[in-house]
Amino acid sequence: MINKTLRILIADDQHFQRLNIEKPLNQLGYFRIAPVHSFDEIETLTCGSCKPFDLLIISTALVADLEIDLEAFCRDNPLIHHALIYDSQQAQLPPPPLPLPLPLTLQLSLSGAPGSESLKSLMAMIDPPPRRHGLQVLPWLRGLSRGRVG
Repeated sequence: MINKTLRILIADDQHFQRLNIEKPLNQLGYFRIAPVHSFDEIETLTCGSCKPFDLLIISTALVADLEIDLEAFCRDNPLIHHALIYDSQQAQLPPPPLPLPLPLTLQLSLSGAPGSESLKSLMAMIDPPPRRHGLQVLPWLRGLSRGRVG
């Protein structure tokens, strides 16, 4: 069961690219998504908000003309829990293997925009399925259910 309360911020200057990222997230069941097209909007949403964003997906093109260290900005901002930074100027390559176990905060960089599989893998790490804590069948109980007493 996914956590439908996760807040996701998608930042890219290209509207079509924001939609290409948002659509697979919607298909995975995530709908609390805020698409933005400028770094100023990111600063406004992450500085004036009292609720943190669970994930920021951001294109390096947004800060290409600015002197901003995106990795440091994401790491030092307490209202951004995880970040995926991608380079929209380079050709899309297969995503790098994701590190396990998951650190408290996750920060990844991709060359090229994230595809459906990359987003699915990322969300599986950020929002892992709950562990099943079902009943455990003990061997002696299994024997009782079959009519044998051991």
